[in-house]
Amino acid sequence: MWKKIRELFTTSGDDLELTHAQFRAFARKVPLLYFIVCVNSLSIIYTFSRFGHPWLTTYLPGALVAFCAVRGWVWWRRGEQAISPEAALRMLRATTRLAPVIAALFSLWSFTLYGFGDPYAKTQIVFYLALNLIGCTFCLTQLLPAALGIAAVGVGPYFLYFCFADSGQFRTIAINLVLVAIGVVATVLRNSRDFARLVVSQRDLLAKHGETLRLSDDNFRLANQDPLTRLANRRAFIVKLKALSETTSEVAMAFVDLDGFKNINDDYGHEVGDALIGNVAEALAERLPGGALLARLGGDEFAAVDCGATAKTRMLDFAHAVCDRLARPIAIGERAVNVGASIGVAAAAPGECDGQELMRRADVAMYYVKAHGKLGVQLYAPELDAARRRQSALNDEIRRGLERDEFEMFYQPIVDARSKAITSVEALLRWPRRPGGPLGPDTFIPAAEAEGLIDALGMFALRRACQDCRDLNGVALSVNVSPAQFRNPEFEAQVAQVLAETGFPVARLSLEVTEGYLIDNPQRAATVIDALKGMGASVVLDDFGSGYTSIAYLKKYGFSAIKIDRSLSSRIGFDDKARVLVTGVVYLANGLNMPVTAEGVETDEQAQLLRLAGCQNLQGYRFYRPKPISELLACEFRREEEAAVAL
Repeated sequence: MWKKIRELFTTSGDDLELTHAQFRAFARKVPLLYFIVCVNSLSIIYTFSRFGHPWLTTYLPGALVAFCAVRGWVWWRRGEQAISPEAALRMLRATTRLAPVIAALFSLWSFTLYGFGDPYAKTQIVFYLALNLIGCTFCLTQLLPAALGIAAVGVGPYFLYFCFADSGQFRTIAINLVLVAIGVVATVLRNSRDFARLVVSQRDLLAKHGETLRLSDDNFRLANQDPLTRLANRRAFIVKLKALSETTSEVAMAFVDLDGFKNINDDYGHEVGDALIGNVAEALAERLPGGALLARLGGDEFAAVDCGATAKTRMLDFAHAVCDRLARPIAIGERAVNVGASIGVAAAAPGECDGQELMRRADVAMYYVKAHGKLGVQLYAPELDAARRRQSALNDEIRRGLERDEFEMFYQPIVDARSKAITSVEALLRWPRRPGGPLGPDTFIPAAEAEGLIDALGMFALRRACQDCRDLNGVALSVNVSPAQFRNPEFEAQVAQVLAETGFPVARLSLEVTEGYLIDNPQRAATVIDALKGMGASVVLDDFGSGYTSIAYLKKYGFSAIKIDRSLSSRIGFDDKARVLVTGVVYLANGLNMPVTAEGVETDEQAQLLRLAGCQNLQGYRFYRPKPISELLACEFRREEEAAVAL
């Protein structure tokens, strides 16, 4: 109980926000409190100026009134100033201590002065003290300890004094004041609690409002910001692009699509993929022109848009800078991954097209880069639409060609360098029955790779070749594998299924892969090669020497054999450097127990030099051109006869 009573007379600092609110409300009422005290006291000074000594009637009360006036002015000034919660707490505690002291001084002065007055003056003292006590208590509603302190210091002495002064003629008024004071104190207590609840309620409301605003901001970010890169997302980009396309300025955008990102995700996992996306986003942001918007459209696609008189130039500069940066390896932890970028740029004069059309044009330009070797920048031109339409039409033709069995396998024999006997054949896909006329593999295979049709074409080639060559006893079969097939996680299972369906002996199967894929996707390549060799198939490194430095890959991947690219073997007769390089490669491969096949052999001189260099097998027009299975069977039947011919 005593603890609760003590808490009522103490200004707590447990809730500084509530204390601050009490101070702001209190500071507005304190000047009124001191005004009431000063006006009432001046009226008493005036009435009693003709009674008693001047020190009692004028000087002492005048000093008290002056003190209250100064305090009222100070609080009026404080009410207009910003103040910290800690400072507010200190001032409220000081007021809590000072209020009862001031009340006691005025009460003591009034009791002392009472005896010098006539009946009218004495009555004025009675009402003066009552008005001050009630008025000050109400003014201190927001500072409950001070209000209770004034009530405790003033009401008790007032009641006792006037119950007995002048034979108790003011006893009724004293009792009435006590009863009124009880009601006032109860009201002050209730108002103080209501004020505290109101402050807490407002604080909760503000907190909920703040939480609502945060949720709104979060929803806005979720709706307009990519969570991984913190860049604008597709929705925000399209809104911005639409707004810019409606202005009177030139608008330009760049469409960035990463090359080989899916492989990195497959090889290293999504954690590395996400880290790579973050690094790429930073690289793009660093090169972004001022005022342009950069967005991640999704997956491995980014876009940037700019407007102004030089928007096209700035976007092209941005695209080339990004392309140059992404051509170099990117460090992800302890790994260095290779990922390029195909970038399409499109620009439009004011009113030329809307944002959707501009984005389509940039997309067309980007796909043009994809279809022509990747890792580059292309500015949109109307001619690209025609190329895109031709590409789309070609893709439709490829699909129909597979359905209508328009494709056929041709086979080019590979001979022993010494005996000229046919040791194996390379399966080559051809399209002889195309309604629009035959189309070379250099045209339709890149188109199939770009549109995801190479898996179907590749499996058709493997299945048909296994069926055609199954009964060529003692002759191995080589089938080219597109890098896009290597990226397919189902590739190994598909090969196993074809072998099971056709009954082709796996020991006679060689799958040829180009070295460029090994550099771009080392981990996935190692996994596939191990799986294929585990089945019993051979894996041949194709096109060796066509531009990559891949000597280190020979031992790392454990190839069964290598094939020297025609760009080297065709120059061996007149290029000393090519001759030295071929000799060194053959020596190295033989040291690793890897047979070497040289392709593109067209003359007897080339064949002789390659045989002397150590090549075990030769392939080229000097011996056989690619031919259908019916003609190949005739070659196979003459194999023993040709074996007797020495080179």
